[in-house]
This record gives sequence, structure tokens and C-alpha cells, in this order.
Amino acid sequence: MHTSKKIYILIFTIFFVSSVLAHNEIPSGVNVHADSNGHKPIAVDSHAPIGAIADHTHKAGEWMLSYQFRHMVMEDNLIDDDSVSPERIVTTIPNRFFGAPGQPPTLRVVPTEMTMDMHMFGGMYAPADWVTLMVMAMYMEKDMDHITFMGPAGTTRLGMFTTRSRGFGDTSVTGMFKIFDKGNHRLQLNAGLSLPTGSITETDDVLTPMGMTTTLRLTYAMQLGSGTYDLLPGIVYTGYHEKWYWSAQYAGTLRTGTNDENYTLGDKHLLTGRTSYRWLNWLSTSFRVEAEHAGQIDGIDPNIMTPVQTANPDNYGGKTVSIFFGMNLAGQNGALRGHRFALEVGFPVYQYLNGPQLGIDTVITTDWQYAF
Repeated sequence: MHTSKKIYILIFTIFFVSSVLAHNEIPSGVNVHADSNGHKPIAVDSHAPIGAIADHTHKAGEWMLSYQFRHMVMEDNLIDDDSVSPERIVTTIPNRFFGAPGQPPTLRVVPTEMTMDMHMFGGMYAPADWVTLMVMAMYMEKDMDHITFMGPAGTTRLGMFTTRSRGFGDTSVTGMFKIFDKGNHRLQLNAGLSLPTGSITETDDVLTPMGMTTTLRLTYAMQLGSGTYDLLPGIVYTGYHEKWYWSAQYAGTLRTGTNDENYTLGDKHLLTGRTSYRWLNWLSTSFRVEAEHAGQIDGIDPNIMTPVQTANPDNYGGKTVSIFFGMNLAGQNGALRGHRFALEVGFPVYQYLNGPQLGIDTVITTDWQYAF
């Protein structure tokens, strides 16, 4: 389905749910501390926007289940912050594997678009007020479109093909520790571990410059996991005043060791800040800025040697700054109490990539959470 259609469907769904939730709004003048059943209003924006993961803790004995869907579109190739055409890539970018049998001097296959759908299933439990434990599993669907150019040189387009990979990604286990909670300010530390449950040996059919279709190991971008145990440190600050909430968060992904295919993905460091405003008891909107630095791949998989930019470990990582707009809904009464629904749409405002590399175009995230 085209990206714009997905956006319209998601926005329609959120507004439909919000119309239902509107009937559960606590009327003006009612005691905001508790209703007739002893229930306090649920703070719709006490959690960060859904794009920021592991941002909050829970009270002792509380559980939370969640499902998050994220759709990412990547298109247009960049070298540093300059856009480059497929023809420029196949005439000017050296092939790292030139000299091996059958390898041309320049790249001959160019990716033009990649879509990634992530289905994330989470569970949280707080054994005590000061610590919350979280487990998150992920199912991924990746598609990458390519252009193959004919022969060892030139700009004649031979044809197009799409590679696909499907399966579970890596699984994370995280402890979130509340170290300060006083007045309108809160601080927490995160310590997590990513388990290598995602495949790093996915294969698919590709169209070669000689016009043949053959099955090869997919490049690093199309694999489903890291193949290593990764450390997930983090720190989160949250504050609020009346109807305004704000927060700042650091989240890291630190790779450990080398995987079974002789490489290590680059470390990632992410900083994000947000502000949100509560319009109604059940509705808030948010604005978030995110800056990410990702490193290059260290090492090389000997089974990935094709004249395409994504086969070169040097063509990974870079710096990206993105902005996100979000809507957050929280059921207050009846069957919807404890349920949260959210939507966030974002896009980059700055990208400086180790390229040639596809840049991010759009990120759409929806989320459901239920706390009990």
C-alpha cells in the first residue's frame, strides 16, 4: 500500500478512536482527583511520545502490555548531505570487490527505495516502585527496490528487482530504575540487553549486470538482527507544569564482540527531546526532536560481495536529525480505562550519511498500550 494511503488510514483510525474516547472525558467541575468509583484521571501525556522507548516506570505490582507498529520509508541516495543519482553512482563509485572474479570496477546495482515495517510486542512489570522490567520482541518486514545496470560499465539500465526479508528481529530485556522523583521532576536510568534472535543469513534472488537471476545472501541492511549481544544504556529526565510535559532522553546501542559472520554493526547514540500539551483529559499533542549518530560496520561478511553500495560496510552510519508530530489518547472510564492509543509522524531535517546510502524519508508509528 502506498505510504500516503497508510497515513490517511492511521489518522482516520486515531480520530475514530478519539471520538469514542470523547464520551469518557471527565466533565468540567468534577473532582479531578477521583471519580465516583475512586478512579483518578489518567495523565494522557505522562508517557513520552511513542517513538521514545523505555521512557517511564510503573508503580509496584503494575503490568503493561503494548503493541507498536512502525513504518519507515527510505529513498534518494546521499553521499554526506548531497543527493546523487543512480547514474552517477555506477560511473563514479568504485566497487570494493573489484579484482575478485567477475567483479566490475564500479558499482552496477543501485537501491532506490527501502520500506521497513516493524511489529513490536512489549510487556512491562514493576516488582517495586523504583524498578520496572521490560521485554520487547519484534517482527520485521523489509523490502528494497534496486536498479541493475547492464554489463561492467555504462549507464544502460537493464531492469529492476526487489529483495525481501521477513522474520523476528532481536529481542531486548531492559531494567528501568527510578532514581529521583520529587515535585514536578523525575529521573530514571535504563540498563538493557539486546539478544541476537534475528537472522543475519537471509537470502533472496537478485538481477545481475549480466542479465541472470541468482540467489545470494542479502546485504547488511536487509538482515533482521545484529548477531551480537548489545548493551542498551539510557537516561531519561521528565518534567511537567499544569498542562505541559517535557522530557529529554539518551539511548545507546553498544555492540559487543563479533557475530558469526565476522562483522559488528556500528554503535548507535540517540538523543531526543519532546514537549507535549494536554488539551483534554484524554487528548494531548506532542512535538519531538531526535538526533542520532550511527557508526560504520566493522568487519565484513565473506558471503556478501556484490557490486552494490549496501554490500560495502563503509556505506553505513552517519548523522540524522528528525522532527516528529504526535497525538496521544487515553481512555478514562469504562472498558477503555487503562488503554492508550497514539500516532506519531516524523521526517528528517538533516542527514549526513556515510554514502552512497539511502536517506530516511518518512517514519510513521502507531501504538496501543494497556496498563493494569
